Amino acid sequence: MLIDSLEVSVVLVALPSIGADLGLSLWAVQWTMSGFALGFAAFLLLGPRAIASWGRRRVYLAALVVFAAASVIGGLTDHAAVLMATRVLKGICAALTAPTGLAIITTTFEDGPRQRRAVSLYALFGAAGFTTGLLLSGALTGQSWRWTLLAPAPFALALLLPALKLIPREPARSVVPPFPLLRLLRNGPLIRAALGAATLNGTYLGLLLLVTFQGQHDEQWTPWQTALALLPACLPLALSAPFAARLVGRFGTERLIVLGALTPALGYGLYLNDPVPSPYAVSLLPTLLLVGLGFVLAFAALNMQATSRVAPADRAAAIPIYQTAVQLGAVITLVVIGRLLTSRDDVVAPLTLVTGLSVAGLLIALYGLRADGQSGIGAGETPQRSR
Repeated sequence: MLIDSLEVSVVLVALPSIGADLGLSLWAVQWTMSGFALGFAAFLLLGPRAIASWGRRRVYLAALVVFAAASVIGGLTDHAAVLMATRVLKGICAALTAPTGLAIITTTFEDGPRQRRAVSLYALFGAAGFTTGLLLSGALTGQSWRWTLLAPAPFALALLLPALKLIPREPARSVVPPFPLLRLLRNGPLIRAALGAATLNGTYLGLLLLVTFQGQHDEQWTPWQTALALLPACLPLALSAPFAARLVGRFGTERLIVLGALTPALGYGLYLNDPVPSPYAVSLLPTLLLVGLGFVLAFAALNMQATSRVAPADRAAAIPIYQTAVQLGAVITLVVIGRLLTSRDDVVAPLTLVTGLSVAGLLIALYGLRADGQSGIGAGETPQRSR
């Protein structure tokens, strides 16, 4: 989880430098981010079949090695096509490992306080990875943008030794279990969580992409200044993730998801009203804090809701559906925003898109709260049924 989230943010601040060095437009260079999400989304639903056929240990270890190799190739290449291909390949590797972690958590720990604490720890590593990647991007881009692409390689290789020791050997199964796609697509809480997470993640990364180019091109921010400016959008989650289980236990997932959709929508609307990053303290900072607060409230809650009313036997299949939606939200939003920023001279159109998608996420969350209330589910309750 830490490596996957680091991989998303470590190239963010470096995008303008990559584009300038390789002669790429904003539309082209944004594929450095969205290419990873595309590979992630495209292979997520196939990942469980690969794991069932070849075994979790083999797939995990092979994915780590390929991930590290792709990081090195991407950092050394001078060809844009090779760079984008390595990003897609790394996304495929992440698709082989990421769902397994959350599936282990939700099947090892029974529903209740222990599972909520485990998901909170999972969220903590995700937030820490994104924050670490952002700071690495700011620090390394000043030396060379290539270091930002090389940086994840040692993290992946560092996991090989403990993985060899800790992941048990298991026989590969010749019979692949059926994938209950239609049954899961009828699970209301799962689908609402998937759509809510897609809008939350997509609008968040879209805003950071927009601000990165706006700050470095219009405000002449250095890469390090850009990273520090964006920090309020991700640091609150890293600091608060250990307490997410208590929040969910007290207020329930649906209420937190509504609040977590409301605050980013307010933040995007605020910035849309005056889309200029300076003076930072009264223009961009309030928006970043409201967006960061949205993740504090909703990130762990969405992860918990995704499997809260899925039968234990179906959870390994439900998690890839959820994570596919999260990655597709990033791909679609980044691609459209990249196109809008390339074809227009202002940020109003992409900001309008981000705000509209955020409002759509809020409406989905409100519908979920209403449905939850009608079913009589209280705060912190997680009955095992689909709706």
